[in-house]
Amino acid sequence: MKRILSRPGLAHLTLVAAALSVGASTAGAQTAQDILNRVDAAQKAARDVTFRLSGSATLESSPQKIDLTVKSIPAQGLARLQFAAPDALADNVVVADRNEVRQYLFLTNQITVTPVKKAADSAGFGGLDFTRLSNAATLLSQYDVKLLGTSTVAGKKVYQLEATPKNANTTDKARVWITEAGWRPTRLQLVSSGNKVMADLNVTNYKVNSGLTVSGLRMLPKDAQVIRQ
Repeated sequence: MKRILSRPGLAHLTLVAAALSVGASTAGAQTAQDILNRVDAAQKAARDVTFRLSGSATLESSPQKIDLTVKSIPAQGLARLQFAAPDALADNVVVADRNEVRQYLFLTNQITVTPVKKAADSAGFGGLDFTRLSNAATLLSQYDVKLLGTSTVAGKKVYQLEATPKNANTTDKARVWITEAGWRPTRLQLVSSGNKVMADLNVTNYKVNSGLTVSGLRMLPKDAQVIRQ
């Protein structure tokens, strides 16, 4: 079974939009910090957030289809990811909060429980992991971010930013497209050294305040074997 938190860090893409630090200036938003503030404010105003990540990624040297649904309750620092593709991860579920990551492996009916710090330390992109989806402020000091450019889609500005982790032995980068229509991500990329795109995902079906509950997001099969790491 492939590890969900392994390189290139598919699960980590869900919070790249929150990992925006200082950047260059542009007409619609003066700095990348302004963009971050607006993304953060929009998320804090939402009781819950749901969206779909779909596209392709290179996993273990093989290009594969990626499709997962992300559900989050920002105030609780709680996120749930459910995979539909690739086949090796289909029906796997990841539940993360501020303390631990619980990964349900469908084929073995097991739940591995890993402390957040240990999970982050073993992740790619300098320890960036989706467990901090709801905590943009904690990521501010971890990234150097620059604004690559802007475009206009359906009359709304879209900002392309590039984030590089500080104090990490990696040249990997993350690219994020943020629309001013709701101040949310629309596209996410992971880029390795040599500017090779390792993952390219679109953000769709974005919904807020759909009535998610903490118990619903935490729910995993009761008969699964629990393994603590």
